[in-house]
Amino acid sequence: MSLRNAGFGLIELMVALALGMLLVLAVTQVFLSARHTYLAQHAGAMAQQDARFVLSKIAQEIRMTGMFGCLAADRIVDAPAAFQTPIAWQGSATSRSLTLISADVGSQSSQPDWTVVSDCKSYAQSYSGSRAVLAPGETAFALRKIFYWFEGNQLKVGANKAVLLDNVIAFDMSFGVSGAGSDQSVQRYEASPARLGSIRSVRIALTLRDPGLQVKDQVYHLVVALRNRLS
Repeated sequence: MSLRNAGFGLIELMVALALGMLLVLAVTQVFLSARHTYLAQHAGAMAQQDARFVLSKIAQEIRMTGMFGCLAADRIVDAPAAFQTPIAWQGSATSRSLTLISADVGSQSSQPDWTVVSDCKSYAQSYSGSRAVLAPGETAFALRKIFYWFEGNQLKVGANKAVLLDNVIAFDMSFGVSGAGSDQSVQRYEASPARLGSIRSVRIALTLRDPGLQVKDQVYHLVVALRNRLS
């Protein structure tokens, strides 16, 4: 047989097929690895975005906790009993609740729970709901009662428990309390401080789980300093 009429033999064909299969497997492995990396990065970014939104929202409301106007809470006439406990954290490891009495921020609540009217000099009066009519020199401070619930791997908000965030594995909170006497710096963090007046900051811990298990559980921490001294 001349060289011009010679073709591929069985051995050459098998070698070519094996090399082709190795090439296909290598390309497939690179594609799968790139896809897994993309999905993991996307899941991590989504969890970070959700955590940033929730923690910034809670932090904003915590900063405004205890702000009942320009006069001290004990000088407010007809102040409700809720003003005595502007922040409360209670519950078990699987079901917890956070209650805040916070100044109304922006347009998040069109109807406040209370309105404190004051001249910022000598008197302050608390009213239920909104108070539109003001005398000259008076200022109105809208207040609302905010609820957060951690139940069934969900973070919920409001008295009707609307779902704010899913795939929540843990939601914890502790309070930075000051030392005794003149030392007002944060000395330690406690889950249930004996005196509200000793609270100087709030530490929040949030753990999210990717439902697709592309990344490990993401843990986020945030410390919020109180702007207003709690009584």
